[in-house]
Amino acid sequence: MKFILGTKQNMLTIYTEDGRAHAATIINVEPATVTQIKTNEKEGYSAVQLGSGATKDSRVNKAQLGHTKGKALKHFRELRLEKGVAADVELGATLDVSIFTVGDTVEVSAISKGKGFQGVVKRHGFGGGRRTHGQKHSEREPGAIGGGGGRAGGRVVKGMRMAGRMGSDRVTVKNLVVLQAIPETGELVVKGAVPGRRGTLVEIRG
Repeated sequence: MKFILGTKQNMLTIYTEDGRAHAATIINVEPATVTQIKTNEKEGYSAVQLGSGATKDSRVNKAQLGHTKGKALKHFRELRLEKGVAADVELGATLDVSIFTVGDTVEVSAISKGKGFQGVVKRHGFGGGRRTHGQKHSEREPGAIGGGGGRAGGRVVKGMRMAGRMGSDRVTVKNLVVLQAIPETGELVVKGAVPGRRGTLVEIRG
């Protein structure tokens, strides 16, 4: 099982031994503790729960402190296992960046950057209205939203692409390659971009 939590840091350019330049992202990985192992018999599904990020005891309630055996942790995430697959880690074990090696293929999940309320041009890539032939102030308008005639009966159909909140979604990027894994500093460098801003909590699965 390869599963760890980290926070997104900067992007940079990594040069490999064959002279190629790759855009890469640095993820700062703190050691994570296995706080619970869930089974089909007890919880109804198989999963491994990890906790990471040290915090003050005063910021954690007593139930959570009891769950983590007195260790105050900030973040908790689960890795669901396939049915019938047993966890290959023990309760209380510590996982760090050393579980990954250079060349591993991972997928990273995080909350993307929030962009607020946006129009259809930015949110969905609409082309906007015409700039000529009597049009005025309609460069970024969505156009008609009611389906006329028999297509929709004059109503606005479900799923119509319109203006609205953009970003702040859970995004998973697959097939990212580990370029560097540095246990001394707890840094994991993966090829490509990772969702979110600097400091965003990310889940890394191998």
